[in-house]
Amino acid sequence: MLTSSSESQAALKSLLSSVVLALAGLLGSARGESVSDYAVRVSATVQTNPALIALSWPADPAATGYTLYRKSRDATTWGAGITLANDATSYVDSVVTVGTGYEYRISKTTTNYNGEGYLYTGIALPLVDARGKVVLIVDATHATSLAMELARLQRDLVGDGWAVLRHDVGRTSAVGAVRNLIKADYNADPGRVKAVFLFGHVPVPYAGDYNADGHTDHQGAWPADAYYGDVDGTWTDSSVNDTTASDPRNRNVPGDGKFDQSVLPSNVELQVGRVDLGNLPVFRESEVELLRRYLNKNHFFRHKVFTLERRGLIDDHFGVFGGEAFAVNGWRNFAALFGDAGTVSGVWLSTLPTQGYLWGYGCGPGNYTSVGGVLDSTQLSSTDPRVAFTLFFGSYFGDWDSPNNVMRASLATPGYTLTSAWAGRPHWMVHHMGMGETIGFSTRLTQNNTGLYAANNAAHFTHIALMGDPTLRMHPVAPPSGLVIRTNGAGDMLLTWLPSPEPGAGYAIYRATSEAVSFSRLNSQLVTTTSYTPAGINSNIFMVRAVKLEVTSSGSYYNASQGVLQNLAGDYGPPTLTTQRDAAGGVLSWPARMLGYHLQAADSLAPAAWSNVLGAVQVSNNLNNVTMPAAVGQSFFRLTEP
Repeated sequence: MLTSSSESQAALKSLLSSVVLALAGLLGSARGESVSDYAVRVSATVQTNPALIALSWPADPAATGYTLYRKSRDATTWGAGITLANDATSYVDSVVTVGTGYEYRISKTTTNYNGEGYLYTGIALPLVDARGKVVLIVDATHATSLAMELARLQRDLVGDGWAVLRHDVGRTSAVGAVRNLIKADYNADPGRVKAVFLFGHVPVPYAGDYNADGHTDHQGAWPADAYYGDVDGTWTDSSVNDTTASDPRNRNVPGDGKFDQSVLPSNVELQVGRVDLGNLPVFRESEVELLRRYLNKNHFFRHKVFTLERRGLIDDHFGVFGGEAFAVNGWRNFAALFGDAGTVSGVWLSTLPTQGYLWGYGCGPGNYTSVGGVLDSTQLSSTDPRVAFTLFFGSYFGDWDSPNNVMRASLATPGYTLTSAWAGRPHWMVHHMGMGETIGFSTRLTQNNTGLYAANNAAHFTHIALMGDPTLRMHPVAPPSGLVIRTNGAGDMLLTWLPSPEPGAGYAIYRATSEAVSFSRLNSQLVTTTSYTPAGINSNIFMVRAVKLEVTSSGSYYNASQGVLQNLAGDYGPPTLTTQRDAAGGVLSWPARMLGYHLQAADSLAPAAWSNVLGAVQVSNNLNNVTMPAAVGQSFFRLTEP
């Protein structure tokens, strides 16, 4: 709980403002409106022959007109619209091509309110083999303790089509120095550097002189990770002079290292996300252990070790709120992702402990550690909501670099939550994720929105940020396993693997000279067996990914699993643990390329529990080596993923 006088005053002001918020919500209720009315809850079904896209949405008896627009994904204007009937609930577009993406906007008018719906769709959109380069910025404080997990993360990124550029930085580094690392990577390859993943307490930029939550004691500079994604904008620290904020973090004066800009000085080029689990004392676990379990659940989600139902939960404690209708972020986005039937209004903490939802939206009068009526950080420290992607809105906590911040606390839970964002001022657009785009793509789209999409207030402001891994996608595919490479006696190599559990999966095969470079696709048509013969014998690394046609409430696209990697030397499969023992003790060894494994010991092959061996790992002769003292008696050892 917050205890300082300034924070207590902020909480009191938030409580008082909630009365005003509730009254504003009642204005809509008196007219018979609900928040869902402010969205056109559009979803799609598609077919190949003949090619067509069928859009549909629930009826609104109050509608006085609909206008439909269509554009390509990256077009910056909607163009002329098509007028539809007042009672329209569907539209069939037959002027479409298989393999091409289309984005639709449906605008609704009524006497008292307007509504918008957005959908990105297509018929069998092609597989994305390479996603570009991601700059991984790691807080050096934990680089050694999390070496195995970070190495596994890098391999997971490679396995999803990314090339990784990593930099370890100090917590006290200047934000400008960190940005210069990112800019140098971008300028060296501007066509392929796409994302920035900030892991740990990477230095936090602050910018602006505003209070997006409307509280006068919160006027000033807020955290601004968009700074790291803007490679060509001019950021200054010379004009803002505001010391009225109750929290010194938000006070902004010339020359203090906090930037002047409230509005982004230019469009953001890079998709930025942050996993910062420091300063969360409400949790029993240390910062490093919270970071470790985030990396674990990230890995498990990517590999489909657990699944969550494709549906979205909305827990709304604001209502219409004088027309701002914050929870429209849920109603509008979730319809595109799951259809109207997959969008559910419910209670967060009585639903999610036992029921899985891929997405959730919660809003209510808040403070730094709570979303009023939805959840708070103390509850998160002892529960594990079964939801992966989350959007929240309320007072204060959008300023996320605060102790026990509720959005960052969501990422610290043990098993499921992977991303969080403050969505309401402005609204977020995540509908592209229904067709395989990353959450980072949605973040950048929201940051750069200056009128293309309905945004409410604070569009293009510097506070818009993502908590979580920006490279995550919604629909993991179970990967193949057991990739083995051997020669076949005919001067070629033979790749064999165990099949993916996914029904209908084929396989894409890739090759690279090292993990540090991009993999190139070898087979133009998917392989439907579990073997492949590349020509010649070489030392390349090969990767196999399961591919399926993903059918969603948005459309259909070819979707790939994480890749499994191997070479002829067998350096990328399950590692072999060897032992050498003498009177002085012993040495346990396994290949140095075997990343993400922990050494564990027990006194039998079937113990009640295995314990981690904490000895320092030394690398020599391409082997990881752990020396055991002579005092260790008969023990059994294993290598395991965390």
